[in-house]
Amino acid sequence: MATTSPARIEDDLYASAKLVGEVLSRSASQQIAHWARIGREIQASASISHREIAEVLAGRASYDGLGPKEQAVVRAEWLERMAAYREELDLLERFQADGRSWVELDDDGRVVERNPSVLRSASQSRRESAKPPSRSAARRGATATKQSPRSRSTT
Repeated sequence: MATTSPARIEDDLYASAKLVGEVLSRSASQQIAHWARIGREIQASASISHREIAEVLAGRASYDGLGPKEQAVVRAEWLERMAAYREELDLLERFQADGRSWVELDDDGRVVERNPSVLRSASQSRRESAKPPSRSAARRGATATKQSPRSRSTT
């Protein structure tokens, strides 16, 4: 009897497996296992040139020179790399650092221009108001607190 192990699957992959699996009378789990077996066989296949794939992925050879199977492997790798790059990409931080303005759509679909100097000054104000008081400000506050009881009259 085969054993199973839990694995985390990305939402889009699971949704695709569910759709394709329904057409082929498989569950999403069965479809993912099927795709995994196909991928394993492709990687182990002697008919696929892993050296040529590596050359294309390294930018030293042309994608067009590959056969259909090798192109499929390259496309899958490119998709993974692009997804990883998009996850790490922070254009807001980059544009603010460069002092560049940009446009984007707001929640209502209207085009809005963003100016990093305005955003930077607003975020600096928020950060400064959230900062704990400096030592000198804390000392002034402590001094004022100590003087407060003495300044009260006891008549």
